[in-house]
Amino acid sequence: MGTTSFWDILVWSFWFFIWIAALTVYFRCLFDMFGDHSLSGWAKAGWAILMIFLPWLGAFIYLIARGRSMAERQMARMAEQQAAQQEYIKQAAGTTSTPAAQIADAKALFDSGAINQTEFDSLKAKALA
Repeated sequence: MGTTSFWDILVWSFWFFIWIAALTVYFRCLFDMFGDHSLSGWAKAGWAILMIFLPWLGAFIYLIARGRSMAERQMARMAEQQAAQQEYIKQAAGTTSTPAAQIADAKALFDSGAINQTEFDSLKAKALA
């Protein structure tokens, strides 16, 4: 049994990272294919067959054929998620959309004694800004 040299470890590490990168690309293509609503069922079946029987070549061809639209779909999904998150934050914070409604809410707080005149003026200035 021989000793393992530094170069053997370096080569094995290189191939390990190449393998991880290839798997990442392969699964990214699969997730994109099944998440694309513009592809018909037959087109998805064709791509799936190609990626099952020729996985790395199929993923490479998929990247060439649909790579640009993959990025566009990813950006659209990110924009939808960001809009949904912003809407949730607005809903959770209870903010109103119009300055008049914000001032009315602040006036109700002032009338109830929850805030003083200085805080009311501050809220009013923020609503009008």
